[in-house]
Amino acid sequence: MSFSKVRNAHKTENTEDYLELIAELLNTKGEARIVDIAENLGIAQATANKTIQRLQSQGYIKREPYRSIFLTFKGQKIASYSKKRHHTVYSFLLSIGLDKKTAAEDAEGIEHHVSDKTLKRMDYFNSKNKI
Repeated sequence: MSFSKVRNAHKTENTEDYLELIAELLNTKGEARIVDIAENLGIAQATANKTIQRLQSQGYIKREPYRSIFLTFKGQKIASYSKKRHHTVYSFLLSIGLDKKTAAEDAEGIEHHVSDKTLKRMDYFNSKNKI
């Protein structure tokens, strides 16, 4: 069993969730604010702010005082890839008969731990079994 793979996935999981959420907020609301991020993740604004500061120092986002949060190109790439993985897993779970609520909840966890090889098989299965 590959425990190191699971540990590595846990390291990037939080970053991917934040970047995917920021991209979604920018697309749906036109802006991504700390208050919206905290509300969507069900966490305190102080916790969200701490993670946003880390993401900024890592070059994933740009942020100016009293302005929205924006993704850098580096952040956009990860957000886009994460969203694609999520959609692939979600669609696969629907295609094997899960209800939308369960598929959405399960996809949120699975997307961070599934290998590229498995994702390709899920994508292939999805293309053969259009929902």
